[in-house]
Amino acid sequence: MLEIFIRGGEFFDPGSGTFLQVKDQTLKLEHSLVSLSKWESKWHKAFLGREPKTQEESIDYIRCMTLTQNVNPDVYKAITPQTEREVFAYINAPMTATTFPPDDKNRPNRKIVTAEIIYYWMICENIPFECQKWHLNRLMTLINVCRAENAPRKKMSKKEIMARNRALNASRRRKTHSRG
Repeated sequence: MLEIFIRGGEFFDPGSGTFLQVKDQTLKLEHSLVSLSKWESKWHKAFLGREPKTQEESIDYIRCMTLTQNVNPDVYKAITPQTEREVFAYINAPMTATTFPPDDKNRPNRKIVTAEIIYYWMICENIPFECQKWHLNRLMTLINVCRAENAPRKKMSKKEIMARNRALNASRRRKTHSRG
């Protein structure tokens, strides 16, 4: 969870042509599947897609991430670029120590990932729905770990088996001080 402080003051709203009075506010935010789902249901496009977000869409995602109750909607108009960078740094943080080896295929995945796809993955991997409130990157890591652990083991080629056996035999010879 991320807490950000929005400094209040008087702001001009070019949309309505009026000045807004905003009080200081601390917001608790969580980048989760729930917030992603809220945002996608409003904007009707994939948040995780390659298409860039407008300023309005980015600020609205921060609104969707907000856990704090009864927030004045004008507070989001007072978000500074510095605060926005802080929020998006939090969004991009891995939130886990788990890493994966580089992919051998070296090809980009062109599949569009939406909230419903992630919910489907959770169902397929028997991940409980309370995980939808986790940081999204942590949830995606859990999904990838489940896939890796449940995947059938890759069979070794004859060449790989022979290389492994040679290494094992050499190791045993060194331990027993034998030549064969």
